[in-house]
Amino acid sequence: MAVSLRLISLSVFLTALLFVNAIARSESSEESRQLKSLTNSTTAERLEEFKHEDAVDDPEAVAAWSICKAIRNNTDRRKLGFFSCGTGNPMDDCWRCDRNWMRNRRRLADCAIGFGRNAVGGRDGRYYVVSDPGDDDPVNPRPGTLRHAVIQDRPLWIVFKRDMVITLKQELIMNSFKTIDGRGANVHIANGACITIQFVTNIIIHGLHIHDCKRTGNAMVRSSPSHYGWRTMADGDGISIFGASHIWIDHNSLSSCSDGLIDAIMGSTAITISNNYFTHHNEVMLLGHSDSYIRDRVMQVTIAYNHFGEGLIQRMPRCRHGYFHVVNNDYTSWEMYAIGGSANPTINSQGNRYLAPTNPFAKEVTKRVVNPSDNIWRHWNWRSEGDLMLNGAYFTPSGRGAGASYARASSLAAKSSSLVATLTSGAGVLRCRRGVQC
Repeated sequence: MAVSLRLISLSVFLTALLFVNAIARSESSEESRQLKSLTNSTTAERLEEFKHEDAVDDPEAVAAWSICKAIRNNTDRRKLGFFSCGTGNPMDDCWRCDRNWMRNRRRLADCAIGFGRNAVGGRDGRYYVVSDPGDDDPVNPRPGTLRHAVIQDRPLWIVFKRDMVITLKQELIMNSFKTIDGRGANVHIANGACITIQFVTNIIIHGLHIHDCKRTGNAMVRSSPSHYGWRTMADGDGISIFGASHIWIDHNSLSSCSDGLIDAIMGSTAITISNNYFTHHNEVMLLGHSDSYIRDRVMQVTIAYNHFGEGLIQRMPRCRHGYFHVVNNDYTSWEMYAIGGSANPTINSQGNRYLAPTNPFAKEVTKRVVNPSDNIWRHWNWRSEGDLMLNGAYFTPSGRGAGASYARASSLAAKSSSLVATLTSGAGVLRCRRGVQC
């Protein structure tokens, strides 16, 4: 009798299990059918979008269109800080812990902070895969080249098919709403002209080695599909920002250019320069065209989490007129000075680490570019707050500390200078590989 009851119980249990399994299979089949229908519907709707042979829906689509379809249907807006590594660097914590960063490249556009926080780059456009490092014709660039990508009229998120060294014959003149994203490849722009961001808006430049930029010009160069024109001699800056706004320069390695590594002039504003590694250069960064160019009074620039490293001499940055937030950077080398300026800029230095050189006459962080007998600089608002001064470094403050002035030169919450080594540990180009956190 006991054996019979046990057999009956076991039979009932197995019947129930088979019934639940059948329901699960039915639900799974229905979900699969709905997903397939949604994918086909979304793909059909997007077939009407602008296309050319090098603009694709996802960089992975070069090798696998099926993966592309799945990725494009993930349209949920990524949120700041969803993946947090806990490094304390809010820009990096926003995206670097995502092992699927390659699929979620556009997450980066939601991670900017500071005055350039609204720079969306090519977030709302399609992917463009650069497959050709050449630059044979600056007026009629070949599809697949970086120049062909940056001049397009539509937003584009530009990535690279493989490692490459791009030697530009003339300035790379960018059109609005572009992201150049070097992650996943070792990309150098070197030994020729470099990048010009002129009278455009919403640019992100991320993950590039930019070095040995040369003076070029006196040539025709295309700036859009419908326009090219004569360019006079360019100075040989690594990145030249000219009358532009909403710019984010992040995680690049810059060195050894003919003029500045990054210059922003002629009314440029809403700029964040972050997580970059600067080395081996004289005049590193100029912010402001001239003492007489008063339109630069609108300029607001955030300089955050950068590493100013070996072989640097001066201008980290050199400022004119505007409002400059220098926050949580690591200064490990300068020969003349770190931060300079003229024409009454407001400089808000917070939470930086300044390591002075051994030269006893170069310990001062700051330099006012004025006549020796001119004391007008004493009214300029320059302050140091929470900075760590090492090896005899010192910052000469000035001004009355007007709250309104510093409010316009404040763009993010500074962290303790004791954390600078951690905050800037990833400065420069990151090594990013598929399926691994950057």
